[in-house]
Amino acid sequence: MFKKKPNIKALAPLRSSDRRKFADQIIAQYQIDVPPKTNDHNPENGQETATIGIGAIRNALLPENTQSARFTTTIGKDLKQVSGTVYVGAHPGEEQRVLWIKIEERLIPTVYTLWVNPKLMPLLHTPDIVLQKLRGGADLMTPGLAGPPFPQKATKGSIVAIASLEKPTVPVVVGTCVIDVASLQEVQGVKGHAVRGEHWDGDEIWSWTQGGGTGRKAPDKIPGWESNDGTDDLGEQMGHVNVDESDDEPGGGGVAVALDSQDENVAMKRNDYVEGEDGKPYEEVKMEDKEFSTKEIDDIFWNAFLYGLHHYRNTNRSDPHHGLEFPVNQSAVISNLVLPFLPTTTPAQAASLNVKKTSWKNAKKFIKAFDKSRLLKSKDRDGGECVVLDVDFDDPAITAFVPYKLPKKETPGAESGGGGGGKAIAAGTTLSDSSVGQKLSKIELFKPKEQLAPLFTSCSASHHDLYLPAELRPIIYSYLESENLVSGTNKRLVNLDPVLANAVFDGSSPLDREVLAKGSVPRDALVDRVLKSCSPFYVILRNDETRDEIKAKAGHAPKIHITLETRSGNKVVTKMSGVEAFHIHPQPLADELQKACASSTSVNQLAGSSPKKPVMEVMVQGPQKDAMIKALEKRGVHRQWIEINDKTKGKKK
Repeated sequence: MFKKKPNIKALAPLRSSDRRKFADQIIAQYQIDVPPKTNDHNPENGQETATIGIGAIRNALLPENTQSARFTTTIGKDLKQVSGTVYVGAHPGEEQRVLWIKIEERLIPTVYTLWVNPKLMPLLHTPDIVLQKLRGGADLMTPGLAGPPFPQKATKGSIVAIASLEKPTVPVVVGTCVIDVASLQEVQGVKGHAVRGEHWDGDEIWSWTQGGGTGRKAPDKIPGWESNDGTDDLGEQMGHVNVDESDDEPGGGGVAVALDSQDENVAMKRNDYVEGEDGKPYEEVKMEDKEFSTKEIDDIFWNAFLYGLHHYRNTNRSDPHHGLEFPVNQSAVISNLVLPFLPTTTPAQAASLNVKKTSWKNAKKFIKAFDKSRLLKSKDRDGGECVVLDVDFDDPAITAFVPYKLPKKETPGAESGGGGGGKAIAAGTTLSDSSVGQKLSKIELFKPKEQLAPLFTSCSASHHDLYLPAELRPIIYSYLESENLVSGTNKRLVNLDPVLANAVFDGSSPLDREVLAKGSVPRDALVDRVLKSCSPFYVILRNDETRDEIKAKAGHAPKIHITLETRSGNKVVTKMSGVEAFHIHPQPLADELQKACASSTSVNQLAGSSPKKPVMEVMVQGPQKDAMIKALEKRGVHRQWIEINDKTKGKKK
C-alpha cells in the first residue's frame, strides 16, 4: 500500500485521554490479555500489579509521546486514493517512527510496533525468496504459505504478520487475510490469494522520519515471537522453492511457490510476477490521451456507479436508505450516482464518457445489468422507464470499494458532464447533496486557564485538555474535598481559599467583592464561575463521528443566520449564511430552495468574510424563512442553532 510516498500532514499531539482510548481499542481488536482487576486494595495481593500491567501494555502499544496526523496515498494501477491516520511515537532509546496506521476502522501496526510487541497478532511464514517479492507490494498466494498448521486467529479479514523461514521470529510484512488461512489443511495445489500486503519493511511508511532519514534495519532475532505450533520445522516442508507467476486468477499480482525448482536465479530476475513492479511513481505518470474502448467505458461507468453508492453509504450511515429516496428514476441514477463519480480524464476522453457509448447503450439496460448482479432491485414503469426500488448497500462490491481520485469542478471533464462533478451535481436533485439526511450534534467544550491548574493537579487531571461541563464538575468537587473547603454547617456552601479567590473571583465586579468579603460562595455558583473563566471550544459531529476524531475549534459554537430585509421599496429577500460549519454546501441548498420556493436564488460571498476562507450567503427572493428552516432541518440542523433577524418589521416606538 505504501510503495508510493504518502502525503502526511502536520503532526498533532495526542491527548493522554485519547491515547488511552486508542490503546484500549487496540487491546480489544487484537484480544490482548490484560491482568484482571481485583477488589483487594493491598498491593501485595495484586491490585497494584494489575494497574501497572495495563499501563505498561498501553505504553508498549502507544508511547506517551505519540502524535497523530492525517495522510493520503494512492494504490494500485488505477491510483485509487486512500486516506487515514498515522500515529507516530518513539519507544525508549529509539527515534520517532510511524507505529500505527488507521484506515476507516482498521488499526494496522507497523513493523516497529511488532518488533517490541511479540505475539500481538498471528505470525505466518514463507520462504525468503517469496518474501522479497512481498516487499515489492505483491500479495501472498496460498501455495506460498509455510504450513499447515496455521495460527487459529488467522481467519478471513484478520491482520497478520509475515516472517521468513530464515528469520522466523522477525515479522517484516503486515497484511490482511483474504481467506480463512487457519482452516487450510494443505496449501500445495491450492489456488488463489491468501494474504493482501498492507505494509512491509522497506516501504515509505517504514522509511518515514521527521529528520528525513531512512528506516531502521530489522533485528536478526526477536524473543517472544518463537512459534509453538509446529511451524519451526516448516522449512523442511517447503523443499526447494522458486517464485512462480500466478495467472490463474483475475487481477494476478500475487506471489506463490513451486516445488523442485531447476533454476532459482532465473526466477529471481523476473519482474512480471508482480503486476506493476516496474511502474513509475504516481507523480511521474502522465495521462495518455488515448481513445477508450467500449470495454473500458463499461468498466468506468460500472465503477462510477459503485463509487456513488459507496459515497452515499458512508456519508449517510444513520439513514436506512443512506440518503436516497426510492424509487430513483433512471435519469437521476445517471446524473447523480454516475456522472459525479467518473474519474479524471482528458477533455477528449471525457467526450466519450456517455452512456450511449457503453455496451448497454441506454440507462435502462445499464440498471438492468446491476439488477442481474443482485446489487439492486429495479422495475419497469409505464412508458418504458426503469426505476430503482432498492439497493443492497451491504454488498461487498459497495462496502469494499476503494475510492479513486475525482476531478475538480473547474476541470474540462467536469464541465462537460463526463468525468465527474460540475454541472451534474449543481443541476441535480437533492440526491447529489450528501448533507440531506445527515445527523448533527454540537458539543461545547471548555479548556481551563493556567490559574485553574491547581484544581486539576489535585486529581491528576491535565488543565491542557478539553472538558465537557459534566466532566469539570467532579474535578471541582474533588478539589473541594481534598482541600476541605466544603462548609461544615451547609454542604451547599464552599469556603474560598487563595487559589479560588485569585483564579475565579478577581474582584472586578460588585458580586465578586461581595463573595470575597463573605469568604464563601454557593457550590453551584462556583461551578458556573469556573466554566465562565475557561476558554470555550466546540465541535460539530456528523453522523457516526466521535469527539476524539474531530479537532475542536476555539470560540463559541456558531449559528446559522437568517435575515429578512426589504429592498427597492417593498421587495423582500431572505438571506442565509453560516451553513458551511454544519457540513452543508450552499449551492445544492440554493438549488433546492429555488424549486421549493419557485423563486430565484443566488449564492455569493458574504460581505466581510475572509477571501481565504469565504463564507457564502444564500439569497432567495421573497419571505422564505420557513422554507429555509425546513431545508436546514432536513440536513440535521436544530432550530436552536438558527438565529433569525427580521428587518422587515418596523422598529417599536
